[in-house]
Amino acid sequence: MKSRRPVNIAGRPFPLLPKLIATSFGVGFLPVAPGTWGALLAIVLWLPLYFFASESVTFWVTFGAAIAYTVAGTWASSESEKYWGKDPVAACADETVGQWISLLPLSAGVAVEPWWMILVSLALFRFFDIVKPLGIRSMERLPRGYGMMADDILAGVYSVVILIAINLFII
Repeated sequence: MKSRRPVNIAGRPFPLLPKLIATSFGVGFLPVAPGTWGALLAIVLWLPLYFFASESVTFWVTFGAAIAYTVAGTWASSESEKYWGKDPVAACADETVGQWISLLPLSAGVAVEPWWMILVSLALFRFFDIVKPLGIRSMERLPRGYGMMADDILAGVYSVVILIAINLFII
């Protein structure tokens, strides 16, 4: 379970770069629902791409950003545990990555109704991230930042599967 407030347990200042990455550029410090803010940041950063780039460019940039931020976020989340304890609530890079993964079908043009599908994407991702069904919770047992990132990556993957199913079979 994530602690409510980051308390420096290392006794030395947390370096700025890993702190910025782990907190998704500071949104993790917002007082209510930092994970949701991390996911919303992913959408805000993704929207200009969605509006102004082709589907192919949007998909590959989103995919590349998710991979790059997974690597950086795993490192920064591991560092955050040294200062704030296991899986601190302010470390929300994992939610940013998970939401980008959840947006991949929309990036590829799979969504028939993309505007409301953005909200469905957010709702699905946050549902899987909070409830943690179907093996998501077991991902948290991985050590350090790997566990912090893996559960949200799997939540994003489950969201992708459902979004594709909605667009293929329901709409």
